[in-house]
Amino acid sequence: MAAAAAFRSKRKLLPYLHRFLHSAASPSPNRFLRHASPVPRAADHSPFFRLPAARVSTLPTGLRVVTQAYPAATRMASVGVWVDAGSRFELPGTNGTAHFLEHMAFKGTARRPTAHALEVEIEDMGARLNAYTSREQTTFFADVQGRHVPAALDVLSDILQNPCFPQQAIQRERGVILREMEEVQGMMEEVIFDHLHTAAFRDHPLGDTILGPKENIQSISKKDLKAYISTHYTCPRMVVSAAGAVDHDEVVDKVKELFTGFSTDPTTANQLVEANPAIFTGSEVRIEDAEMPLAHLAIAFKGSSWTDPRSIPLMVAQSILGSWNRSIGVGNCSGSSLARGISNGGLAESLMAFNTNYRDTGLFGIYTTAPPDALHDLSRLIMEEFRRLAFRVSETEVARARNQLKSSLLLHIDGSTSVSENNGRQMLTYGRVMPALELFARIDAVDCAAIMETAKEFIVDKDVAVAAVGPLSNLPELSWFRSQTSSDDEFSARIFSLGA
Repeated sequence: MAAAAAFRSKRKLLPYLHRFLHSAASPSPNRFLRHASPVPRAADHSPFFRLPAARVSTLPTGLRVVTQAYPAATRMASVGVWVDAGSRFELPGTNGTAHFLEHMAFKGTARRPTAHALEVEIEDMGARLNAYTSREQTTFFADVQGRHVPAALDVLSDILQNPCFPQQAIQRERGVILREMEEVQGMMEEVIFDHLHTAAFRDHPLGDTILGPKENIQSISKKDLKAYISTHYTCPRMVVSAAGAVDHDEVVDKVKELFTGFSTDPTTANQLVEANPAIFTGSEVRIEDAEMPLAHLAIAFKGSSWTDPRSIPLMVAQSILGSWNRSIGVGNCSGSSLARGISNGGLAESLMAFNTNYRDTGLFGIYTTAPPDALHDLSRLIMEEFRRLAFRVSETEVARARNQLKSSLLLHIDGSTSVSENNGRQMLTYGRVMPALELFARIDAVDCAAIMETAKEFIVDKDVAVAAVGPLSNLPELSWFRSQTSSDDEFSARIFSLGA
């Protein structure tokens, strides 16, 4: 009885929260503008970017080299190989090969016959060697002292061109990856986003997990690994990126000398994507688990590709929706109206807006964790906030969102590792390194009109993908989420005039 009464009370609270959050009674947003103007303008950010520009060279093989000197007293550098190949390019029945290959690259070469020999060489330099696989890219990189950049390039070229793939190591790595899979199953954010990709891109490789299913991990062979390398690790789809204490000409000369064994097949990732485009399916994955204390929920719309001009307004819209965690304790003071509503209503433990880009599509939405009895009200508030982006956004919150976005981007290029990664990724996605000043100018050009126009294109009357795990009895059906994107003018006028 008490639980039912609390649930009814929370249902009654929601309209009040909306009026409070979008009325004069709400904490004044002007406190966010102490150091910024609400008027969109092209601010001068050049003092923050007194660094040498990125330099790019394309070798006759099609392999590209990008470097950016990043002055640091430590004389450290980061160098890596970015490959335009990830799990979405795997053949049917071989899902997991790209990630398996990432593991096997460190297990020995003809010159470095064991993983131990490779580890000793790296440790003797005081370096760090790492790799990761995503749905569209695979990266191998090293953080080293500037004087060891040639040695790092030698290691990277060797493990990618001359891997041994010993059968014993393959068998051992199966167990390592299966244990990694068990660990991932305990990371609910990872689980939810895997389910969300399945719901958004059903029956397409982009909807598959990066690790692959258990049966594939147990059956991937040396032949599969070699076939993946020969097909996808080609010069036109690879970028060597270095940042920090590096010299461009020296890096280019070393790459010319070492990276000689890769195919020059001119097929590009774009051509492969065009041959098998990802179609947003707008379905759901719902896994009931009454034993879990919290429900985990992700709601997403089809987003933009990397090169879509609307990707910038969506980045700002993501910042408007914001992120929040109850442990921080500042929800009722947040600049995000959604965070304030959730905090004041006790509707969730955390929320995170996201905007994920791929070559031909994307995902734009919100991930949240919440108590089960709050799921309906929480869903109403989230969907209302999505719709609000298309009909009523203030210049004040757009200015705040732009400032937060730019600060976040600055933090993500702080250090040679981040700069090297940023440049390598941009070379693969944009075909160039977009100067930070240009990116910031594009962000500053986003105003209320751009946000609302973009939201209408991506949210209103659009399909929704939903992924949820936990106690879900109070979570609305998928059809309800879809109905909340309706463009019914009378409904919109009623909802968005509450705070006027």
